Amino acid sequence: MDKSKEKAILEAILFTMGDSVEIDRLADVIEEDKKTTKALLEEMAEEYQREDRGISLTTLDDAVQLCTKGELYEYLIKIAKTPKKFVLTDTLLETLSIIAYKQPVTRLEIEKIRGVSCDHAVNRLLEFDLITEVGRMDAPGRPLLFGTTEQFLRSFGVKSIEDLPELNAVQIEEFKQQAETEVQLQLDI
Repeated sequence: MDKSKEKAILEAILFTMGDSVEIDRLADVIEEDKKTTKALLEEMAEEYQREDRGISLTTLDDAVQLCTKGELYEYLIKIAKTPKKFVLTDTLLETLSIIAYKQPVTRLEIEKIRGVSCDHAVNRLLEFDLITEVGRMDAPGRPLLFGTTEQFLRSFGVKSIEDLPELNAVQIEEFKQQAETEVQLQLDI
């Protein structure tokens, strides 16, 4: 195997691992001895420095790690602090609305209102930190209760649940029609 291929393999491993990797293990992968592997890693470190790249190789005892150069942390912080963007589909919005207005609420209660399974929607909303488990219902099986989070309030620009707009009868009827249409579409499949 040629030197550039070995360096590419080492770089790929270190990038993917994201943590330190023992030089012995790297040597085994590229089928070289430890001394040759160390020399390759030193060359890589020099290339990263010479080419003014955003990464560097850090040696920790008998291991190495691919790291971001310290002087570039301020730029990483700008990205890391950027809020995650998420897309709320109609299904997610309907499920979130039910939870917001009926909380605390169980999955079964949500499914009764929507007329369809809500597992995926609830899991996505938990992932987006818009809802959270707020306890368990005092009933057989002790089902989980869900409610909205502070992130929900921030995302929708309200200070508390009481600030949510009131639903009128027309909106409630539209929600019922949409749920019934969705149930019919699933039955047709």
